[in-house]
Amino acid sequence: MQRRRILVTGGAGFLGSHLCERLVARGDDVLCVDNFYTGTKDNIAHLLGTPRFELIRHDVTFPLYVEVDEIYNLACPASPIHYQYDPVQTTKTSVHGAINMLGLAKRTGARILQASTSEVYGDPTVHPQTEDYRGNVNPIGPRACYDEGKRCAETLFFDYYRQHQVRIRVARIFNTYGPRMHPNDGRVVSNFIVQALSGKPITIYGDGRQTRSFCYVDDLVDGLIRLMDADDAVTGPLNLGNPGEFTIRELAEKVLAMVGSTSGMVQLPLPEDDPLQRRPDIGKAEKLLGWGPTVPLDQGLARTIDYFRTLKSQPAIGAGG
Repeated sequence: MQRRRILVTGGAGFLGSHLCERLVARGDDVLCVDNFYTGTKDNIAHLLGTPRFELIRHDVTFPLYVEVDEIYNLACPASPIHYQYDPVQTTKTSVHGAINMLGLAKRTGARILQASTSEVYGDPTVHPQTEDYRGNVNPIGPRACYDEGKRCAETLFFDYYRQHQVRIRVARIFNTYGPRMHPNDGRVVSNFIVQALSGKPITIYGDGRQTRSFCYVDDLVDGLIRLMDADDAVTGPLNLGNPGEFTIRELAEKVLAMVGSTSGMVQLPLPEDDPLQRRPDIGKAEKLLGWGPTVPLDQGLARTIDYFRTLKSQPAIGAGG
């Protein structure tokens, strides 16, 4: 197989670092681009001495002039704590970043994959969520900078596809977890593990009956690569996630048991526009990519807990919430 030159934006983040690692192992030349807003060099430190890996500090809201064969556009803070800290910049990252990366793909003829999100469905009234569901999103709420930014990015991708014949793929990513999650990103898996390891009460927002589906990072990366490698007729959008559905309270109980923690639970009000249920219909990905998750939640949680145990001595671990 011919070695490919692959650009990964957001490549030093949780998901991006795992993708870079997999592509380098496959034999590709990988250009990792990150502004380190939420990503960290620690995530890709083990790749820095690899001849096939290169790192550039760059913000995708500005144009980038490189020569590549494929682009994975993952750049954007993905947790509410991070994307709500600077909502204007979050929207710029999704929209301007998409425009800049699509322009690069148009010039170079590269295939380009957009890491979209299940958040385009908002607080869904259809369950499970299928790709033809148009969503229930509040365009002026506190989550809109991310939700609507990603929706606009999808619009841009399909307009570049129709108008300029850019070879696009769009993946709608559902909750993903695993090693290298930021300990203070506010996401439920990292929050619960950090709190349990610290002996602090686990924070549940609402009554804990809201549901989520959790996909282990290795499975998700496999889905992204399969989508990129698929025939150009497979543009997506395709749901990528694990259709197993758990209540937040069930997840909390599972983490407490696996950590061996005696921490209790405390309930806080549900944040505005927080979805009450989330579960992907992955029928299209199964049919078109031959893809489906293989790592069960217990196994993935065990690996993630082991990772956070190694970080326990760091000050950030006590700050989950």
